[in-house]
Amino acid sequence: MPNPFVHIELHTKDPDKSKKFYAGMFDWKMEEFPAMDYTIINVGQGTGGGMMKNPMPEDRDNWLPYIMVDDVAASTEKAKSLGATVVRDVTEVPDMGWFSVIIDPTGAAFGLWQPQMGK
Repeated sequence: MPNPFVHIELHTKDPDKSKKFYAGMFDWKMEEFPAMDYTIINVGQGTGGGMMKNPMPEDRDNWLPYIMVDDVAASTEKAKSLGATVVRDVTEVPDMGWFSVIIDPTGAAFGLWQPQMGK
């Protein structure tokens, strides 16, 4: 599959409560990145994810899937040309890669992810 789901991110109003729930529910391991105010979720086998305070507090908590692409800038432009709305343009995650966040023409949100070479 050329464009797999590679990361699933929880946007939550209460990260501490969410961490406690998911760690207890599934025995997921949480790794904190305080400088980024972000938590990596290690699920063991399969696609892992992350957790952060909901950047749009007026929205309900939600999971955001990320799809791997070879060129995040070109894929972001392609999404726009197909009628999508870009809500977060291409952004670098230092030493890891680049992402953007898209709303498709039906209103569904997803992220695009381009890993840094060798990551």
